[in-house]
Amino acid sequence: MAHEHHHEHHHEEEGGLKEGLTRIIAASVLLVAAILTEKNTDWKTWQYLLLYLVPYLIVGWDTLKEAAEAVCHGEALDENFLMSVATLGALAIGFLPEASTQFPEAVFVMLFFQVGELFEGIAEGRSRKSISHLMDIRPDLARIERDGDWVEVSPEEVEPGSMILVRPGDRVPLDGTVVEGNSTLDTVALTGESVPREVGEGDAILSGCVNLSGLLRVKTLRSAGDSTASRILELVEHAAGNKSRSEHFITRFARIYTPVVVALAVLLAIVPSLLTGAWGTWIYRALMFLVVSCPCALVISIPLTFFGGIGGASRKGILIKGAAFMDTLSRIRTVVFDKTGTLTEGVFAVTAVHPEKLDETGLLHLAAHVERHSTHPVAAALRNAYPGEKDGCSVTDIREIAGKGLTALVNGKTVAVGNEKLMQEVGAASRPCTHVGTIVHVAVDGEYAGHIVISDKIKEDAAEAVAALHGTGIGKVVMLTGDQEAVAASVAGTLKLDDFYAGLLPTDKVQKVEGLLEEGPLAFVGDGINDAPVLARADLGIAMGALGSDAAIEAADVVLMDDKPSKVALSIRIARRTLRIARENMWFAIGIKLLVLVLAACGAATLWMAVFADVGVTVLAVLNAMRALR
Repeated sequence: MAHEHHHEHHHEEEGGLKEGLTRIIAASVLLVAAILTEKNTDWKTWQYLLLYLVPYLIVGWDTLKEAAEAVCHGEALDENFLMSVATLGALAIGFLPEASTQFPEAVFVMLFFQVGELFEGIAEGRSRKSISHLMDIRPDLARIERDGDWVEVSPEEVEPGSMILVRPGDRVPLDGTVVEGNSTLDTVALTGESVPREVGEGDAILSGCVNLSGLLRVKTLRSAGDSTASRILELVEHAAGNKSRSEHFITRFARIYTPVVVALAVLLAIVPSLLTGAWGTWIYRALMFLVVSCPCALVISIPLTFFGGIGGASRKGILIKGAAFMDTLSRIRTVVFDKTGTLTEGVFAVTAVHPEKLDETGLLHLAAHVERHSTHPVAAALRNAYPGEKDGCSVTDIREIAGKGLTALVNGKTVAVGNEKLMQEVGAASRPCTHVGTIVHVAVDGEYAGHIVISDKIKEDAAEAVAALHGTGIGKVVMLTGDQEAVAASVAGTLKLDDFYAGLLPTDKVQKVEGLLEEGPLAFVGDGINDAPVLARADLGIAMGALGSDAAIEAADVVLMDDKPSKVALSIRIARRTLRIARENMWFAIGIKLLVLVLAACGAATLWMAVFADVGVTVLAVLNAMRALR
């Protein structure tokens, strides 16, 4: 349904552009014909008026109609109204005794205004396209099992907990867990990440990804409406609704600005005319003043800039929930990271092996065998580090010694794997280790064989992310964690953080953030499992790779689709650039207008210049706004 609606909208837009172009060409030809006729004939003024009215109405009918509708609804004084008054006024001036006819100018003004509107339509269509390229992530159909057969249905009809089949080349229709099959997924649409992601049995799989290689059977977790693809689209669609401060500024500005301008134009027409009697001249200047003062360059280009910025960021896997957050993002001074799962992988892994008697593989081999059936996270880390399953070793008599570790017979030798207390018990002298983490000692027949360090691995791009933030001029990068002081200090040292706080509970994190908030705008980056309260409290909450965690998506203002901390600096750069473009547009438009207004009041400007100041500036501002997309 959403798809159909989208296509309709698209065709409508294209049809509108074609029709607009046809009308502009027809009116231009007729305008040239009218000017030539006027040069070579000697008609009465009203006859010329009828001649020029044909191209004028062809090109200006819509504008006049919209202006009339706006006046009837009491929403007068938009750009259509200003254009209509100015051009109808220019047509009327022709009948004043001392003024020359301004018929060609009136038609030209309308013509140029329409050309501007056309360009604007094209530009807006382009930025919509970039967003609709995102819309392509909405899956069209799901294959579900019914009476032993696979049937294609729309994803909306699939209940959570159903079995669906995802064939190679299909877009994953709903979030779920892989029950059977192995494959690689293209997650570019969700994360901006080009390297395919491997999935197998038991792995979570998100809607919107494309299944590349294998056939997967998936058990669905959520309904279509709650699935990742739908939520992303919703975020992007609503993003435009959260207007930023500069956008509110425009609406407020227009409300005060237009009536003031109209009043000034009326004064400009009446006061000098009463003094000099040159009504035609002053009415003409007042009309020019009206055309120039039309604020459409601002009204159109600034929302378009934000729209473009949000669309451009979403291509990079950064969802900004609205222009207001773009504004905050550009002003961030302090960035606070959660540690586990944000700066680190959030999983235990072997980070160092220090053998005494054997080589590294041998030591890992023994430890993994002894821990073969243990459910402890440390055991899992050892088994992952040495994946060789049964390789002819006989492991018997596994005994667990509570709070100390395990012992077992491996090929007839007694192997003890555990902490220092266990080493003392078997009479092996353990060596101290400088590494931070969980240290697993190994002894063979009462002789010390070495130790293995297990800790949470720092993400590959974490150091680069912190350096990039310092590079964008962020004053302070801080880490908060519930982990122990020693672990936190080691991570903070490796990453060159400005500050860190360890041993915190979720409520303590909120208090720490409140303390840091006084130092300027603050962004909190978390992976969203227990970070929702802090994400909500910070000036800007950034949830990372949190598409699985509903609470984080609700609480965060920016969602980074993948787990890369380096995207934080990128999002700040995108926001600053978008705001810079919006400001350029604002000053450029206001500057040119003021210049032409002064010229118009002094009589040095013509209606043609006035139109350029309005429409030309709009077109340039819109083209500038398009840069935000990149």
